[in-house]
Amino acid sequence: MTIYTGPVFEMAKRQFETIADRIDIPLDERDRLLYPKRAVAVSCPIHRDDGSTAVFQGYRVQHHLTLGPTKGGTRFSAKLDIGEVAALAIWMSWKCALTGLPYGGAKGGVTVDPPSLSRRELEALSRRYMQEMIPFVGPHTDIMAPDMGTDEQVMAWFMDTYSAIQGHMVSEIVTGKPVANGGTVGRREATGRGVVHLVMRVADRLGIKTSGASAIVQGFGNVGGVAAHELARRGVRVTGVSDHTAAYYDPRGLDVAALEAHVRVHRTLAGFSSEALADPATLLTQPCDILVPAALERVIDGAIASRLNCRILAEAANGPTTPDADIVLEDRGDIVTIPDILCNSGGVIVSYFEWVQDLQQLFWEEDEVQRRLERILDRAFNQVEARVAADGLSHRMAALAIGVGKVRDGKRMRGLFP
Repeated sequence: MTIYTGPVFEMAKRQFETIADRIDIPLDERDRLLYPKRAVAVSCPIHRDDGSTAVFQGYRVQHHLTLGPTKGGTRFSAKLDIGEVAALAIWMSWKCALTGLPYGGAKGGVTVDPPSLSRRELEALSRRYMQEMIPFVGPHTDIMAPDMGTDEQVMAWFMDTYSAIQGHMVSEIVTGKPVANGGTVGRREATGRGVVHLVMRVADRLGIKTSGASAIVQGFGNVGGVAAHELARRGVRVTGVSDHTAAYYDPRGLDVAALEAHVRVHRTLAGFSSEALADPATLLTQPCDILVPAALERVIDGAIASRLNCRILAEAANGPTTPDADIVLEDRGDIVTIPDILCNSGGVIVSYFEWVQDLQQLFWEEDEVQRRLERILDRAFNQVEARVAADGLSHRMAALAIGVGKVRDGKRMRGLFP
């Protein structure tokens, strides 16, 4: 029996079991590699604006601390549960190991619908959640970052709450903060920029000229919006976009700058256009060169995978492709998948840069941040490509083999205490 249940955790578990079989990890080592070191559940009571008291459930899962402190985002979502949080922490572990960061994976969050809260209520919940987490986190234990439903303002409230309890400013307790509060330039754009950098690497290998290529981006939040912007800046025709309120498709190309301006004012894509409205259920299967799922987990199942009409699948979201879909894609062999633990790793890489800068109190210019980001992405990409060529693995299995293997090696070297 385990407390970790649900489709997202089962997907992470199935991925791990698949790669464990492929790289011959003994059965008696597997549970220690898969199951989290620590899981915390807390109640977060706040006063609502009407004077009532509401209690929200909060979580934090720390997967392993073998290679360093844990690192991971904090998600505010109405459907969040401990199984989803654990899966995201596990994926973060493999991601950090793959990219060579001195972290284990973590994830946290609160089960709440953020738009249902006023700004004052959101601040109260953010501060209460951090207060409940203080015994379990720290700049050398577990460093938080933003995720779905949270942003740099929430991180500033987290940092201020932690610092107030400590009696001095501790900027390195969170990343993704405002630059004015010890954040790093380039952090907000890092995930989307990293996605597009890797897409360009694959496009170059496939001989796809960006000036004539087309792309569809599912999800137009921080990651998807930046990815669409960067693709358009490189001459790619963005033919489809969507968020939870609307989807648009035009094979001639959409005006990305106009979409960005609309979202800045209205916060969602709804109402942008009546002429290009599309069915969100069919957007992923429209023809394009580059498909970027940048929204939720498990949006591409086996049935959708069989109908994909792209050449590059760039997983900007965590876990957008199910294991059944992976089997279909591997059988097809005509789509190159950039797996999530590589594709969206730009965010945690630049979060690492922010943590380092806060510890040193020495801050870099944005061109240095971008240069260092691309260097790490290129190193990880080259390692994955080499593993694909050497062992005949899919890109996902190659990335997982590297990430899981590094954590396994670290645990073996350190041994088991006591």
